[in-house]
Amino acid sequence: MTPTERFRGVYEECYPRVLAYATSLVGREVGEDITSETFTVAWRRMRDVPHPALPWLLGVARNLVRELRRRDALQYLLAAEEAQRIGSGAENHVGDVAAVVTDRHIALQALASLPEADRELLTLIAWHGLNAKAAARVLDCTTATLTVRLYRARRRLEKALETTQASEAASAASPETAFPTHHQGAPA
Repeated sequence: MTPTERFRGVYEECYPRVLAYATSLVGREVGEDITSETFTVAWRRMRDVPHPALPWLLGVARNLVRELRRRDALQYLLAAEEAQRIGSGAENHVGDVAAVVTDRHIALQALASLPEADRELLTLIAWHGLNAKAAARVLDCTTATLTVRLYRARRRLEKALETTQASEAASAASPETAFPTHHQGAPA
């Protein structure tokens, strides 16, 4: 197989997942640029690209995003919403649409409240479907270290979800927000 043929195969196999990963970090437009730059690096270094290529490509994308973040401050919550939209684009949600929207909103708020390292780790596993070994390669750490970090990140996410759900429930139950009251003498 020639380097061109191998690149074509890697590109066709990995492009959507690299794009989803980059988009989850920096949004759709910048994510497309990062993905393009990632595959430019892969083309130049095709001999260095291991098999499987995805963890290596995600590592390149991650490094490019780190460089970008040093220059620009971006809003993570918008990127997380875009990544979730991409990841669930083909799925049909059955049931109460309002409940799905509320659950999604609570999950994104909880995720956004976590440290950046936790958010990245959780999205690599949950949204991008990487196993611990592949995610460890992307994050440049051992599988054992990643497993410990993942355990801790999941615990922090559970606490953040509980806090966010309690806050949302308190807001919904508050009579002041549900039914505004009128003071005597004020026009109704």
